[in-house]
Amino acid sequence: MEAGEVRPRAHLAALVLARGGSKGIPLKNIKLLAGVPLVGWVLRAALDAGVFHSVWVSTDHDEIEKVAKQFGAQVHRRSPEVSQDSSTSLEAIREFLNHHQEVDIVGNIQATSPCLHPSDLIKVADLIQKEGFDSVFSVVRRHQFRWSEVKKGENKMTEPQNLNPAKRYRRQDWPGELYENGSFYFAKRHLIEKGYLQGGKMAYYEMRAEHSVDIDIDIDWPIAEQRVLSFGYFGKEPLKEVKLLVCSIDGCLTNGRIYVTEDQKEMVSYDYRDIVGINLLKKRGIEVRLISERDCSKTLPAMQLGCVAEVNATNKLQVLEDWQKCIGLGWKEVAYLGNEESDVECLKKAGMSGVPADACAVAQKAAGYICKSHGGCGAVREFAEHIFLLLEKVNSARKQMEDVNSAGQDTGGK
Repeated sequence: MEAGEVRPRAHLAALVLARGGSKGIPLKNIKLLAGVPLVGWVLRAALDAGVFHSVWVSTDHDEIEKVAKQFGAQVHRRSPEVSQDSSTSLEAIREFLNHHQEVDIVGNIQATSPCLHPSDLIKVADLIQKEGFDSVFSVVRRHQFRWSEVKKGENKMTEPQNLNPAKRYRRQDWPGELYENGSFYFAKRHLIEKGYLQGGKMAYYEMRAEHSVDIDIDIDWPIAEQRVLSFGYFGKEPLKEVKLLVCSIDGCLTNGRIYVTEDQKEMVSYDYRDIVGINLLKKRGIEVRLISERDCSKTLPAMQLGCVAEVNATNKLQVLEDWQKCIGLGWKEVAYLGNEESDVECLKKAGMSGVPADACAVAQKAAGYICKSHGGCGAVREFAEHIFLLLEKVNSARKQMEDVNSAGQDTGGK
């Protein structure tokens, strides 16, 4: 390198290993967790961190590839040789590096750690790129006393490993111990090529306990779902309290089917659970409005929903914008439930967006939440519950901020 020439910055690539086979949960990596495919949570964090030159998913499965691309990641098709149950992460990473000579540093992020935040990845990138560490891995602090194992048939007593039973620590007096949590492993190429993910000049990065979630078996799923809703990363824009839900009638409130009687009258069916969901939203002060591309003005009164509705809507986005401006709301205060291509722009604009499980592919790609229920079969009620959970998150964040401000004022007054 000549004098005065700027050294090129090392290429840092995020790599998520997500093969199709899983002994515990079939296609675990794209199973919906709080309405988002599992791998989507870490991809969102990696992309929004802004520190990676490229973000990749290494997979052997077509459906996982499709989801990865929907979230904006590039895909490396891994070979059958490194896609076996016996294959190690290191083997898959080394194969990736063999095909991508431009990569200097790999940030191997585990898809099973859905509470990862961009702020964590930014700090780790600095440790590697600015402070010169060769490898950095994630840990979590635990306050657990360990005892030696006594196997069946052994004639001996258990022994304390990290405590004196005669003088047990109080939790607040003991700093605890650091354990790997498997969320991520960053390492430079030369180290990986030698067969190591940890080595050279090493550093750990301590994650907050509430962000340390690892999904191993199916029983962890509902627990992880609650943790994600409480502590997960939902995007760059802060969540706001939803004040308006706009729901597409055909395919969301109904199943999209139209029944025609002998005397040419149309009939549709809906799920009573969805009516309950609409009523619950209203009780929470959230206005619900309905929209449809077709003229369903004759069937709507029979549902007795008491909602403002726009039928024959040739431009749903224009209707949504008119409603938003008329009520005086910001986009973050609007939620939208749609299922068709005509809903895509509305889904992208709304602060909170969802689709039924049977929505078309482009609508699913644009939505922030994918219901487990189909249209006309409880999707509206499910999306309402999702809104309520996120409102709890908004209120919790607001209370935390008030507590911080209050503490600051108390300190300043002393």
